[in-house]
Amino acid sequence: MRGEVLVSFGPEQGRQWSVETALDNWAARAWLDAQFLELECEPLRASGKVLIADKLLAIVDAAGDDRFADADWGRQFAEAVIAATQRSLVRIDLTNRSVNY
Repeated sequence: MRGEVLVSFGPEQGRQWSVETALDNWAARAWLDAQFLELECEPLRASGKVLIADKLLAIVDAAGDDRFADADWGRQFAEAVIAATQRSLVRIDLTNRSVNY
């Protein structure tokens, strides 16, 4: 699947990837789960349930622009986002705490 991921950290601060991913949905979600744990992200909801949008926001927040400066990691993140959401365009806006597909 081909797609585009845009991550915004604030006004005029963001990153963008156009990727082709061969990951299936389960592999993508497993990669995102591993990053969520590695970056020591916390669930955003009191129930402890972590929706995919919440997980993406938490990972972006914890990773920060420094982690996204690693081109390989950024590409892997974008591929996992496209495969996990099954959308061709995903916008993650950290400032407004929103994920749009």
